[in-house]
Amino acid sequence: MTSRIYRIGQIVPSSNTTMETEIPAMLRAREAIRPERFTFHSSRMRMHKVTKEELEAMNREGLRCAAELADARVDVMSTACLVAIMAMGAGYHRQTERELTEVARANHSDAPVMTSAGALIEGLQRLGAKRISLMAPYMRPLTDLVVKYIENEGIEVVDAKCFEIPDNLEVGRRDPMQLVEDVKTLDTRGVDAVVLSACVQMPSLPAIQPVQDRLGVPVVSTAVCTVRGMLERLGLEAVVPGAGALLLG
Repeated sequence: MTSRIYRIGQIVPSSNTTMETEIPAMLRAREAIRPERFTFHSSRMRMHKVTKEELEAMNREGLRCAAELADARVDVMSTACLVAIMAMGAGYHRQTERELTEVARANHSDAPVMTSAGALIEGLQRLGAKRISLMAPYMRPLTDLVVKYIENEGIEVVDAKCFEIPDNLEVGRRDPMQLVEDVKTLDTRGVDAVVLSACVQMPSLPAIQPVQDRLGVPVVSTAVCTVRGMLERLGLEAVVPGAGALLLG
């Protein structure tokens, strides 16, 4: 008997190269232990520099992208940019999800619609995390907006390390295993979870499990939380080998 094939749809910043790498990598790893199969489909919105102005312009393109993915009849649809939403003010992911859902429905798609920003909040809540520390590639003002956004959702950010890389392509070229060293400078005392990459463009997947094993607390990334959200919305067991506590099933 052939297993069901699910279509994964992502609305991706044009300069993002990581979400179309790490999301498939996690779901391919899942295919090794579960029968379901996945295909991957993206629509792009223009963005090169991670500035508030470019992020606002990019957000306006999201509705076109939702219509395009609706045409592909994807089974789940998610945005693939965290800071574009969190920079717009408290709770903005809910408004974005409503607007994208309206476009999807108008284009005859009944797929669940989510955001990577909302997925990070959901994932941390799923872990019962009240106190976290995080790392991000953003400039400090944008990092501060991300921290404020997360704290508005009732999660205290104990420490936030930012690498201040404005060029989004450069962020995507960062060696994920560098985070194993970077995290040593992060204050993780008394935290319930560590967000190794609060940015969907900063690669982190190979470092998630090693850092979690060393710290002894759950370690996630926005990409890991996005996969968790996708699997839940598809009604599938949220299990991916080697991807940290949130994907243990």
